[in-house]
Amino acid sequence: MIRPAFATDRDAIWKVIKPVFREGTTYAVDRKISRQQAMEYWLESSRECYVAEAGGNVVGTYYLRTNHAGGGSHVCNCGYIVSAAARGKGLASQMCKHSLSEARALGYRAMQFNFVVETNTGAIAIWERHGFEVIGRSPKAFDHPDRGLVDALLMHREL
Repeated sequence: MIRPAFATDRDAIWKVIKPVFREGTTYAVDRKISRQQAMEYWLESSRECYVAEAGGNVVGTYYLRTNHAGGGSHVCNCGYIVSAAARGKGLASQMCKHSLSEARALGYRAMQFNFVVETNTGAIAIWERHGFEVIGRSPKAFDHPDRGLVDALLMHREL
């Protein structure tokens, strides 16, 4: 089940996002980001935040926010994280589908992922299955902890 996040979900969201941020292979955030900074990034700077539950536990989360102000405010951006225990079960795809529906309901006309690390091939495949296209590439934009400098992709789709 995917639902809007509540204030009481903060601990559960932190448990999901912390390992991914600490690993440092998919998000361009400081690997040592504090809990407070991470919550600000994930929750407070978002228009909406959602959690995915299984067996009464939060196993995934995503945010949805306006990508740019003014003339760019009709395009939204999302970020998704699935807990290690819930990976490989289609949850990221479910959250993507949910986010596309929510974005349309909120009046957005397009969704764009600004910084998809090229080594995150599983996510790229999911986004492409949901109609996203790579529309740009930023060479050596991400310093991957294992692979060194790798490209970041810009992915987009109309709603």
